[in-house]
Amino acid sequence: MGWEETLDQYGVLIDEELRNFFTETKNAAKTYHPFIEKVYSNMKEFVLRKGKRLASCSTLLTYKGYTSDIDTQILKVCVGIELYRHSILVHDDFIDKDEFRRGGKTFHRMFSEDDRRLGDGTAVFTGDMMYSMALRSIVNSGFAQKKLDRVLSMLLEGYRNVNESQILDLLFECKEPNADEWYVMASKRAASLFKTTILVGAVLGNAPEADLQPLGEAATHLGYSFDIQDDIIDTFASLEQYGRHPGGDLALGKKPLHVIYTLKLADRDGLNMLMSLTGKEHISLESLEQVREVIRGSGGLKEAKEKSRSHAEKAKKLIAQTGLSGETKEFFASLITYIENSLNWYR
Repeated sequence: MGWEETLDQYGVLIDEELRNFFTETKNAAKTYHPFIEKVYSNMKEFVLRKGKRLASCSTLLTYKGYTSDIDTQILKVCVGIELYRHSILVHDDFIDKDEFRRGGKTFHRMFSEDDRRLGDGTAVFTGDMMYSMALRSIVNSGFAQKKLDRVLSMLLEGYRNVNESQILDLLFECKEPNADEWYVMASKRAASLFKTTILVGAVLGNAPEADLQPLGEAATHLGYSFDIQDDIIDTFASLEQYGRHPGGDLALGKKPLHVIYTLKLADRDGLNMLMSLTGKEHISLESLEQVREVIRGSGGLKEAKEKSRSHAEKAKKLIAQTGLSGETKEFFASLITYIENSLNWYR
């Protein structure tokens, strides 16, 4: 079974648990204020939009990879992981001024039709609420307190890391970071999310202590590979492939790894063109194609792809060394292979 089919199979279980969670939350809010009920109703719609559930399924499949079981306790934890992930997305969409996510409005846009300040503020506070709700769901999952203490420590550290990465991402819009600085930022972004979600499943599933280090390293390499690929998609995907206007990160002046390599490798004319067309809040498809040519011609795209593939191969080898079940190893290997192969789609 491929990684997408696996996510579809187990994502259904997580979605059902999420619906139950939100029903209880909305019913409670209904007793004290209709607007707060609306916030939770929109939160439910936002979280339950069609998606891969990659974060929570990473936890679920790692847990199953050591226990051979799926129980109510781990599904409650997976609810927490999804809320944790979406608390980050709500804030990320707001800071990046995104209008849509997965076919619907971003959270700050849901409430901003009549009052932009209301929409922006509601999104900020809702992201914080979701983080609190995530921890509550995990605390109430029924696992032993010793395990929960360890898991909560991971989540607290992971959440701080993600927020540090967001600060650095904003900083890099205003300066030209080098590759080492990018890796500092990236170590706290998808790498941190994969590491947190996978290790949570491992700890709750009684994984051998000897497996935690290679799992953490594998997750970090997976995160690096994923981030590089995701950034390449934003620059090089077509409007049809992406489902929204590509080049959004470049319009904001962000510095993904392929741009950092381009800044180092491009000639003066290429650099001048790159700097003149990016960081303008909007980039036309014509201008984006000119930027793509500079990135291709400099070798920046090639360098970034090679890095992504290198991290992917390291992740595969490390996961193979663990005591995870065959099904879980197959899932992660299939996901990593997909990331590698998809790099060939964007030239």
